[in-house]
Amino acid sequence: MIEALIFDKDGTLFDFRLSWGAWTRELLAELGDGDGLLATVLGYDGLHNDFAPDSPVIAMTTPEIADILLPHLPGLSFAELLDTMNRLAGDAPMVPAVNLPAVLGALRARGLKLGLATNDTEVPARRHLDGAGVLGLFDFVAGCDSGFGGKPAPGQLLAFVRACGLTPARVAMVGDSLHDLDAGRAAGMKTVAVLTGIATRADLEARADVVLGDISELEAWIDGLVAV
Repeated sequence: MIEALIFDKDGTLFDFRLSWGAWTRELLAELGDGDGLLATVLGYDGLHNDFAPDSPVIAMTTPEIADILLPHLPGLSFAELLDTMNRLAGDAPMVPAVNLPAVLGALRARGLKLGLATNDTEVPARRHLDGAGVLGLFDFVAGCDSGFGGKPAPGQLLAFVRACGLTPARVAMVGDSLHDLDAGRAAGMKTVAVLTGIATRADLEARADVVLGDISELEAWIDGLVAV
């Protein structure tokens, strides 16, 4: 019943707090956030390395986050800010949520196509996958700047379907946020939520076909669909 999976990146393949907390700290330091205003704008709690549930870092695209920050950064252009954010994103220490080579390799071994749809930009996304040793396992990688838009719109997901000759109903979108689930539903895909991001089960379950602890549980879920 499932012939392909398309994954969100942050909070799904990589632990959100451990990975993007480091990026946020570096960004705030480089932007000189001495009074904590920018941290508040980003919904980031540096003391506990945590994010508010509505933090723009969780689900917005990089340009959208830049738009929110820019009014508080006089003298800095949008292009300069975006360049800084992308540079720091590429160097951010990504912490895998699971053993990615083992989990994704097992899914590939089943004959499944794998895609990535992220609201990060494409170049840092590819660096993160490469750093985790899994870039070669993906048939498709799209960022918010790849020409297909960003989530919750379904453009990236539909581009994956076209690129790999897939049927949307036989694809599952796997993510940790409502943006991911809404994109999956809009694309006509099954929706799988995981709890390795900021959102809770209660936040996600109404929009997901299933809520899993992390992506290592995907094989068992797929086997259950086949059994039914």
